[in-house]
Amino acid sequence: MTAAITATKAFGATSTTDEVLEGVNLAGKRVLVTGVSAGLGVETARSLAAHGAEVVGAARDLGKAKGATEKAFGKTNGLTLMELDLASLASVRAAADRLVADGRRFDLVICNAGVMATPFGKTADGFETQFGTNHLGHFTFVNRIASLMRPGARLVNLSSAGHQMSDVDLDDPNFDRTPYDPWAAYGRSKTANILFAVEFDRRHQERGIRAAAVHPGGIQTELGRHLDEDARRRLTEIVEELARRPGARAFSYKSIPQGAATSVWAAVVGKADEVGGRYCEDCHVAETIDAEGFTITGVRPYALDPEHAKALWAKSEAMVGERFA
Repeated sequence: MTAAITATKAFGATSTTDEVLEGVNLAGKRVLVTGVSAGLGVETARSLAAHGAEVVGAARDLGKAKGATEKAFGKTNGLTLMELDLASLASVRAAADRLVADGRRFDLVICNAGVMATPFGKTADGFETQFGTNHLGHFTFVNRIASLMRPGARLVNLSSAGHQMSDVDLDDPNFDRTPYDPWAAYGRSKTANILFAVEFDRRHQERGIRAAAVHPGGIQTELGRHLDEDARRRLTEIVEELARRPGARAFSYKSIPQGAATSVWAAVVGKADEVGGRYCEDCHVAETIDAEGFTITGVRPYALDPEHAKALWAKSEAMVGERFA
């Protein structure tokens, strides 16, 4: 569903959703966005609806989502809300079953919801909170509704530069034996978001369906609501260490419309063969960087490794007790 009208324009870190979608008509397109109760999810839904798309917004707290979306762009016929708690496979399966029973198809699925650097905890199904919510919840939900995705549809998974903090651990995904670290757990889940896109893209591109992962950038949203004092201190140390590196690019927070821009760029504007199976940032496909430590930009090779993606898929199926074609 590439929008050729904007495909030749240059976008970057400061581009906004409205700039990326300028001149794009999404009338007749049906879109699903998770996490529409705050921040990037609300802006992503707003921008797509503003350009004519019919948007289904999923959220755990429907009351909060209703308030947030109405405040952002008023009451609109272009938005329908549905309940989805990614930390509960029962909720995930029930939501997916409702969509399948309804039968209407999607041109775009954006997995935007997530948590970051939470204290140690477990989901309703006993998975470590971040891996279970950010990856396994979306993995199960998307695979259960994959039959509803039209040829030419796209899946966009929100990942993060935080994937550089750690690769997935397929031997101990729930920190049963590994000392828990909130940022390492976040990194694992964000790496999983990329690997899921890589393997989903491989499995579905023959049907004309492509998948990509995106890093929205640093944005001050409710995503940081779980950070305790130690987690905030470590984040500050990481940013300060980056700033001291020779030739380092200065870090600055993005606005919410700037943060959501890469999601809609990868979903609508970027060419399918360029973004399919890739990791995008600042409205372009990111460079693969094999480096030590954390950098502001780039994607680590382990996050794009196709064999690694296949192994994560198999592990995820085993964890959720369900196999997907």
